[in-house]
Order: sequence, then structure tokens, then C-alpha cells
Amino acid sequence: MKKALYPDLSILVVDDERIMLESFKRVLNYAGINNIILCDDSRKVMDILTANHVELILLDLIMPFITGEELLSKISEEYPEIPIVIITGVREVETAVKCMRSSAFDYLIKPVDEDSLISAVERAIRYREMQTEIVLLKKSIFKDELSNPEFFENIITQNKKMKAIFQYVEAIAVSSQPVLISGETGTGKEMIAETVHKCSKREGKYIKVSIAGLDDTMFSDTLFGHTKGAFTGADGNREGLVKKAVNGTLFLDEIGDLNESSQLKLLRLLQEKEYLPLGSDEPQHTNTRVLAATNKDLEACTKEGAFRKDLFYRLKTYHIHIPPLREKTDDLPLLVDYFLSLATNELNIDGHNLKQKIIKKYLKYQFPGNIRELKAMVYDDVAMYKADNNKLLIPEGTKQNEYELNMMGFLENLDELPSLKQANIRLIKEALKRTNGNKTLAAKLLGITRQTIINYLGDK
Repeated sequence: MKKALYPDLSILVVDDERIMLESFKRVLNYAGINNIILCDDSRKVMDILTANHVELILLDLIMPFITGEELLSKISEEYPEIPIVIITGVREVETAVKCMRSSAFDYLIKPVDEDSLISAVERAIRYREMQTEIVLLKKSIFKDELSNPEFFENIITQNKKMKAIFQYVEAIAVSSQPVLISGETGTGKEMIAETVHKCSKREGKYIKVSIAGLDDTMFSDTLFGHTKGAFTGADGNREGLVKKAVNGTLFLDEIGDLNESSQLKLLRLLQEKEYLPLGSDEPQHTNTRVLAATNKDLEACTKEGAFRKDLFYRLKTYHIHIPPLREKTDDLPLLVDYFLSLATNELNIDGHNLKQKIIKKYLKYQFPGNIRELKAMVYDDVAMYKADNNKLLIPEGTKQNEYELNMMGFLENLDELPSLKQANIRLIKEALKRTNGNKTLAAKLLGITRQTIINYLGDK
């Protein structure tokens, strides 16, 4: 398996003392930052920059041949996009401040504190990513077109909000930071997550897992794996999904269901880029990018104490909210046409007269299940259309008076009226009987939502 490198571009460390270079490398490697080029001769720096794409530079000030201050000036002129962190002794602080006023990103004082080194490098990485994202976002907005439209072909839409989301996806795709994708059930969160991975062009795999139903042990074993003997039945080492997604993307669906202990472990993974397989005391490092999705209001969950605030804000480094179908009804004709084509082809019928009838009926519906529910409804309507010799089995408004008259006659013959709840349950059971147990169709027959049926019958 190819070794995980972080960040994607190299970090160039320049110091004439070899022992300092090795020390910096050791500290950064321990923090999972391992894509490093060491240089102990300042005369070679410009050649290294010509031959390599560099994320950031750690640059010593006092060196023979070419000083750090001279290099700073040259690099800033030729590679202004590369952040430079100056490394200096106590006596050169005034010079370091001067460099900061010029073009340096930050400075560190020798002897360099390990935490300060890691913090400065991570800030510089994040700054570089943000600069790249801003450039891409500006480019996509001004062009009003996508750089890679082929990655979005599976998402059927003509909605302006969705097009704006596509541009945002392209802008943030190059980052290694987490993305939180929110939206109601059935809006297409998983499709957006997969598109983020495609746009990132990361070499590793796209791996997805649903958090729902995982207790802490199952979560840890699934994501982080285990060592031999970690628990009864652990007869060998097992790789977790984080390792399988090295150089790639891990998509965690239904993140709002994550329990408290697992939340802390995920936070460590995001902050430190490290994790512990079950049964191991040796931390593993990763460059896997994490995407998460939820249909819950995570901000409200943090206020209730059900979700950690620090994890929420870490996951929400980038945030994509997918609007529900009822807020983008301009997509309805496209979606109906697409699902209608699939359904009629599968059932081998001619449904060209069905599209307008379906769309007219659907325009008044709120679609609590969004696109997933729309697909099910189209398939059901096509099946009913075929079963009744090309006639929609949907009560039309013209039959309303007939229904009301029959109902009045039925009620007049009752000695004792049922309770409203009893009547509703009886109607629901009759509707389910007529639709062979299909709750979506039964809900349509009664003019209620599928969830209402579930609530009345106590189903799950």
C-alpha cells in the first residue's frame, strides 16, 4: 500500500545545521506531517523550488552562502503563493519582525518548541489551502461554469442554488479539511460527498460508512481496526476503513448519531490526524480526508449536549447545505422525466402520456422524503398505470362528491360513532389493504404523509 503523505505538496525545511533538520523532521513526522524535503545548503533552495511543488517553507535566517533574509526576498518575488516561516535565534528577533513586515508568514525562536513548530506548520498549511480555494472560487464565479462538469453529471438539476453548490464543491475539493454536508433525508447528500471526492482527484479510495447503530467498540473497530488479541475472537490484525482510505476520502453518513465516546475519538482523528487501533498503544497517522453528513440540526444538538461543540466546529470547516425538493421545484420536471424513463423502461410500457399528469399532481406535494420519495412515487404511479391498463389509479377531484355522499350514508347507518383515532386507523388499514401494504401509496390515497401513517400504527 502506498504510504500516506501529508500535506499533498512538500514542506521544504532549510537550515545549515543537519542536526536541526533531522530534529524538525522527527517532530513533524510524529504529528503525521511527513511530506518533507530537507536542505542544508541555501544555494540549492531555488533549484529545489523549480523542481518541486512546495506547500510551505521553514527557513533559517542565519546561514552561510545565502542568508535566510536574502532567500526570503527571492522566494517572495518568484513564488509569492508559498508561505514562509522564519526560524531565528533570540538575538535576531528584530530581523525576524522585519521579515514579517515584509512577506514572511510567521517566525519561530530557537530552540524551537515542538508544539509551536507543529502549530505554525499547520497554520501555514491551512493558509495555503484557503488561498487556493479562494482563487478557485473566484475563478468559478467569474466564469460561471465548472472546471470539471463531468464530475456532476449524475446530479440532475437546473436549480441556481445547486449550481452555486457545485462551484463551492470545486473550490473546496483540493483541501484536506473536513466537510459537513447537511440536508433532509433523501436530498442527495451521499452524491454530493462522492462528487467532492471526484473533484479532489485524490489518489486513494472513496469509502463510505453509516454511523447509525454503531456503538463505541463497533465504531472504533470499523474505522480504526484492531490488533491480534484485542478482544475475544480477534485472531489477527484487521485494517480499519481509515487505513483503507489512505490518500483518499472517508464519508461518514448520519454523523449526528455518533455516541459521546466515539465523538472524542473522531475529534482526535481530525485534529491530530492520528488514531489508535483497538488493542494498540502505538498511534497511527493518516492523511485521509473526512466528509460527514447529517439530516439533524447539529447546532441544536450541541446546545442540548448531545454533540460536542469542538467536533461540530471541526467538522464544519466547510459546510454544504442541500436544499429540500420543495425549495427547488424547478427541478421537478427534470427529475420526473428521468425517473419516468427508468421506470417505463424497466416495466416495458409507453408512458409518454403520463409525465404531465404526474407533474401536475406532484406540484402540490411537499415531498418530506425529497428526491428519494419522488423516485418511489414515480415508480409506484407507473406500476399502477400499467396494472390498470394505462389509467392512473389516483382519486381525481371529480370523484370527491361521490366519496362524500357514500361516506354520509355510511355514517348515518352507524348506531355509535367511532373515535377520531379509531376512524383514522381504520381508514389507514383500508388504504394499506388497497395498496398491498405500500405506505407511500396509502398516504397519497388519504392525502396525508407517510410519516403520519407510521405514527398512527406505531411502526418503525
